[in-house]
Amino acid sequence: MEKILDRFLRYVAVDTQSDESSESQPSAAKELALLEMLRDELIAMGVEAELDEWGYVMASIPANDGGESPAVGFIAHVDTAPDASGKDVKPNIIRDYDGGDIALSGVPGLFLKPSEFPELLDHKGETIITTDGTTLLGADDKAGVAEIMDAVQYVVSHPEFKHGRICIGFTPDEEIGRGVVKFDVARFGADYAYTMDGGEVGELEFENFNAASAKIHIQGRNVHPGYAKGKMLNALHIATEFDALLPAAQRPELTSDYEGFFHLISLNGSVEEADVHYIIRDHNRGAFEKKKEIIQRCADFLNGRYGPGTVMATVKDQYYNMREMVEPHYHIIEKAVKAMELSGVKPRIQPIRGGTDGANLSFKGLPCPNIFAGGLNFHGKFEWIPVESMEKAANVIVNLIRLYSAA
Repeated sequence: MEKILDRFLRYVAVDTQSDESSESQPSAAKELALLEMLRDELIAMGVEAELDEWGYVMASIPANDGGESPAVGFIAHVDTAPDASGKDVKPNIIRDYDGGDIALSGVPGLFLKPSEFPELLDHKGETIITTDGTTLLGADDKAGVAEIMDAVQYVVSHPEFKHGRICIGFTPDEEIGRGVVKFDVARFGADYAYTMDGGEVGELEFENFNAASAKIHIQGRNVHPGYAKGKMLNALHIATEFDALLPAAQRPELTSDYEGFFHLISLNGSVEEADVHYIIRDHNRGAFEKKKEIIQRCADFLNGRYGPGTVMATVKDQYYNMREMVEPHYHIIEKAVKAMELSGVKPRIQPIRGGTDGANLSFKGLPCPNIFAGGLNFHGKFEWIPVESMEKAANVIVNLIRLYSAA
């Protein structure tokens, strides 16, 4: 049987970075390399699996407990974030971590330090996997993928283990908000499901942000600077003016818990024209709607100052807070709590300061909270994960399957 560490290392070696600028699905053809690999590995284990035209791997293991149990599903995404490269990932493996600074070997002088990331000290004595400082690691969410596959391996190799129907799903494009846009819930076949896409051990989440993107296009007017007085409209200056109009206290670096934010993702352009990209987040639906209104009011204000058509704001909703869809089925949270306790994990129910495929799936009729995958510092060069956290997550999956069984 393959160890979860070896499985994880195989998966992070595959570049699966999604592409927000692409209109295709999957957004990047390279995502299919890992999706095809997962399909083939499931089939090799004797599990019925298929990869459809949209890049969804769906698989199922028939019930062996009499068929009276609810069907339970487990889902993870294969793509990595556009924020940092996922190509040529070179993991560092630190066994029996001693609590000191960890050198990221690909960048001289770069360290993962407990003084900056104190969570490291909670994992002294464990096996830590880090990046080499040149790429992200890909634990978001290849850890979740490895954990689900590890649990599948356990189930198929223990025919005496009684269970209801088990559904497995792997998706592309979660990191760009399109992970389950075309996911066929009825074909997937689960009554309830869990995404394995959380962070630190013990995290259990059924509340997430309401989310939208805001793209601001600014049309300036370029005139020779020597003759520009009263004529030039510098799109870059207008872009920074737009940003200054937004509430400065509502930025990610100044918010926590249930507080929402406006996050400036990019600003590109020239004197003639510029493009600004934000993401908007809030747990409260009313506050979320007000934030979208603020974006439009800022655009209207600047159009009043510089002329109609100077600023064009396009706001698109991405996903909503799944709490309203999951809470009526609270027993699925209670089962997850029990499964963690059986695995020796202290549950910690908290809101996600982000989103998962589970949010959109919950609104499609499949209640789908989120369970820890074990990684930290996602989306960048300081990403890391303990092997023991992945092992615990895989054990939680097995215990959840056991708890759903009527046997």
